[in-house]
Amino acid sequence: MIVKPLHFISAAALALAFAAAPGGQAQAAGCLKGAVVGGIAGHYAGHHAVAGAIGGCIVGHHMATVNAEKQKQLQNQPTPAPTPAPTPTPTPTHKSY
Repeated sequence: MIVKPLHFISAAALALAFAAAPGGQAQAAGCLKGAVVGGIAGHYAGHHAVAGAIGGCIVGHHMATVNAEKQKQLQNQPTPAPTPAPTPTPTPTHKSY
């Protein structure tokens, strides 16, 4: 398969746009991981690797953003106070009749 230069440039520009977007490394990693997975899936689904990479980048970026938001919410939750252990009840050692 011959990759058209315009498609390759478009995919690379989209990947760089998401990688350079504000929000840090999580979104860039999400885009790059998604692009790799999407590119492989697109290749096997009829030689559409570039389209798969673009779609994978978008989905990976979204998933990384959602995951970062969940992590942020978990860090902002107060930790509950530990509950005290129940005291054992004494058991008699002999029976009284």
